[in-house]
Amino acid sequence: MDRNEIEEKIQWITNKQRYAKLSLEETAYLEHEKTRLKTLLSGTVKADAGKPQLTLVPRKILFDIARVREYGTKKYGDPENWRYVRPERYREAAFRHFMAYLDDPQGVDAESGLPHLSHLACNIAFLCEMERKRGEQNEPD
Repeated sequence: MDRNEIEEKIQWITNKQRYAKLSLEETAYLEHEKTRLKTLLSGTVKADAGKPQLTLVPRKILFDIARVREYGTKKYGDPENWRYVRPERYREAAFRHFMAYLDDPQGVDAESGLPHLSHLACNIAFLCEMERKRGEQNEPD
């Protein structure tokens, strides 16, 4: 059903509600149908408005970050250890990996064997999370 057909159907229901003698069941059905059609018309069949479209994120970056996280978890033993590190340390690490990437876009970290760009993405992810949390703490109650 296209937009015009939906609008016509809504108008038909409105007229029927206004001018026809309807039973309670017919009234309820028509009201339900009118609501359904208005929802279709507004494009909010599912209330996703304002929610991030995660499928727009390139998948490779998620896998790259996951590999760095797996390496870090193996190295430090605690998957949540990163939360106890000062943001300045991640800023420094991100900058080092970025500089190494600029020097050699295909370069890998000597210790992990993973690309500098993957480490950079992971450090940025940590910083994004830390800044988000810091912003929440600074919001007035």
